[in-house]
Amino acid sequence: LDYLWFLGLNLDDPVPDHSVLSKARARWGREVFEKLFIRTVEQCVRAGLVEGDKIHVDSSLIAAHASASKNLVNGSPELIAALREAYAVEEKKIYQPERHRSYQPKYKKVISKTDPDAPLITHEKGPARPRYKSHRAVDNKKGVVTATEVTAASVHDGSCLLGLTHQHERHTGMEVESVVGDKHYGTRHNFRALQALGKRTHMGVFRSTGQAHMRGVFHFSEFTYERATDTFVCPAGERLTRRGYNKNEGGWYYRAGKKICGPCPLQKQCYHSPHAGYTRMLLRLEGHDLIEEGYRQAESAQARKDRRRRQTLIEGSFGQAAQNHGFKRARWRRLWRQQIQDYLIAAIQNIKLFMKHTPQRSSVAHSVSFSSIFTLLLRIWPLKTPLKRVNAFYGE
Repeated sequence: LDYLWFLGLNLDDPVPDHSVLSKARARWGREVFEKLFIRTVEQCVRAGLVEGDKIHVDSSLIAAHASASKNLVNGSPELIAALREAYAVEEKKIYQPERHRSYQPKYKKVISKTDPDAPLITHEKGPARPRYKSHRAVDNKKGVVTATEVTAASVHDGSCLLGLTHQHERHTGMEVESVVGDKHYGTRHNFRALQALGKRTHMGVFRSTGQAHMRGVFHFSEFTYERATDTFVCPAGERLTRRGYNKNEGGWYYRAGKKICGPCPLQKQCYHSPHAGYTRMLLRLEGHDLIEEGYRQAESAQARKDRRRRQTLIEGSFGQAAQNHGFKRARWRRLWRQQIQDYLIAAIQNIKLFMKHTPQRSSVAHSVSFSSIFTLLLRIWPLKTPLKRVNAFYGE
């Protein structure tokens, strides 16, 4: 009855055909729902709820609408690749370069026939199950969701950082000055890319300890780079010179000769290898100075303050979406439908923020704009905001 009242329908009026609900996604496609989400962002910008210069980024896993034990196909990577092609899996959303891996990830060996877009991923020591991952950016002022992207759960958080930043700038028409995130976003490549764009990098630093952690040897930071000679000075005072270029990583590697490393008294603290003639190798990426500047900004007092605010701002945004809008569980199957779910939840959250922070007597333009959006959302998504509050917001 509340829905009929809000839509202006009497008890004896004909109601919309069931296809309004059941076929809306197939008829309109992902693009229409994306425009709906962008429209809510634009309205919040006009209402002064978005500053635009600082964003907080994070991601959250979503359980796919598929069984963790049934309709799973196990096989070789070649078989799974063929099945993904047969199911028209969106590969660009699933695959990432997997350098230096000595094992095959679970999602390379298993595919769910129920939802082949969702790879099998383990989370917090629980059983592996098909999952997606939702990435989003929220504005620093009120937490308005300005950018969102859904990928397979196997995609690393940091690989979506630049895309979210550019998406925020397109949707708001404002340039980002500071990017805030946890250490999953603080990779060397992200620091280099954002610094090259003139952004302040207030992310946590992801320092891969690698060989140093596993074998108890000197870390990269204990070697001093000298720009004048383009060499590294090791803890023993010897020099590592440039030896070649690594195309995969995009940087130069440096080594000392066997005659220097072989008799060195610090050899066991520098490297361990059963191979004769092995010496310690260091990789210096292109744009290393940008990376170092990014590290300095990440360790500043303002960066630490921003990361503390991030814990309540964007994690609160995910928590509110999970508690009130079923965010943690996919309602539909396949990646494009999951993206629609993400757009709808983000749009509803933005509207609620608009209602919370905008005076009751808002302009006619805002009222008309959001009344049409609410009408659409109420027909295609279960909104838990009490309709009495909606009525009070619109007044007449």
